[in-house]
Amino acid sequence: MSGFDEVAPRREVPQRYEAVQHYEAVQHYEAAQHYETAERYSVFGLRGLPEVEPGANLAELIAAAAQGETTLSDGDILVVTSKIVSKAEGRVRAAADRNAAIDAETVRVVARRGPLRIVENRQGLVMAAAGVDASNTRAGTVLLLPEDPDRSARELADGLRERLGVSVGVIISDTFGRVWRAGLVDQAIGAAYVAPVDDLRGRQDSHGNALAVTVTALADELASAGELVKGKLAGCQSRWCAASDTSSAQSRARAHGCCCAGG
Repeated sequence: MSGFDEVAPRREVPQRYEAVQHYEAVQHYEAAQHYETAERYSVFGLRGLPEVEPGANLAELIAAAAQGETTLSDGDILVVTSKIVSKAEGRVRAAADRNAAIDAETVRVVARRGPLRIVENRQGLVMAAAGVDASNTRAGTVLLLPEDPDRSARELADGLRERLGVSVGVIISDTFGRVWRAGLVDQAIGAAYVAPVDDLRGRQDSHGNALAVTVTALADELASAGELVKGKLAGCQSRWCAASDTSSAQSRARAHGCCCAGG
């Protein structure tokens, strides 16, 4: 890792956080199987969410916003930025020193470069600054990631089904850097009622070669698509990414996403 200090040894992570690693927990998702490739998909921004405050019912807010021009349908996929989930769940902390909050959320330091720390956090995710965010929150406060993003996704999907009568998949997303690449992308940190990966191992390509390692990160791809209509500084209150066939060649699914202002 050129430019970084020596990597620290791995420490044990509480078992309840291990399931967050969706690449290593495909068995956790009954739907994690091969799907037909979609011919097309669309991405939409869902507008109309207010500033989310601690204790807000996120399912209620999204349900209200989704009853205008943009509506949710069975089989849609909702991509929700972790920031509004964290706000609704009260994961806002007073922190004059962001580094202290990062220390509290860090399980182990993976690498350092100057003041930048790549760490494994309490959710089992490896990312910069343990996912502690000081943007789009009041001065003197920081946002921590949702304690259990999979649970947050499941509760949101269940809440939308109760309010709107539709069954949707939900992906919780956050922003990550990438190894040896410039720039940031949104990736999935939690999911419910949607297969986060498409495991193609054991299948054959068009030349008859067996695929040995190909596991497509579907949830990450949808999270990144949703970020395109969210933006960071545009003040978008919510986003949709819409999309593809993820269940069969005949069915339609749209991926939707929501973000807080500037999320």
